[in-house]
Amino acid sequence: QVQLVESGGGLVQGGGSLRLSCTASGRTSRERTMGWFRQAPGKEREFVAYISSLGRVTDYLDSVKGRFTISRDNAKNAVYLQMNSLKPEDTAVYYCAVKLPSGDSRWPGTYEYWGQGTQVTVSS
Repeated sequence: QVQLVESGGGLVQGGGSLRLSCTASGRTSRERTMGWFRQAPGKEREFVAYISSLGRVTDYLDSVKGRFTISRDNAKNAVYLQMNSLKPEDTAVYYCAVKLPSGDSRWPGTYEYWGQGTQVTVSS
């Protein structure tokens, strides 16, 4: 079993920055792709970014490319999401997740473990 704990969310003005952190228990997360997803009220959970187990491969939702950066520190069992130039449409609950060994890395259904989420609110 893997437990994930997110932190770093909050209220920020448009154009500002936040850095989300996600700390995982156990060794499993070090060997798996990890991802960040978000869910706004009334909307489905959507992919934001993922990073491969050794950090060599990353991918992003088109609307966050150039603004968000995903990274990981396997020694600390942690994954991060640096969010710059935030926009009101980035407002959502952000979740980190550990992916199953196979499957589409952009699809929530291929992620096995999830954190409880952290709220990000961007004011205009």
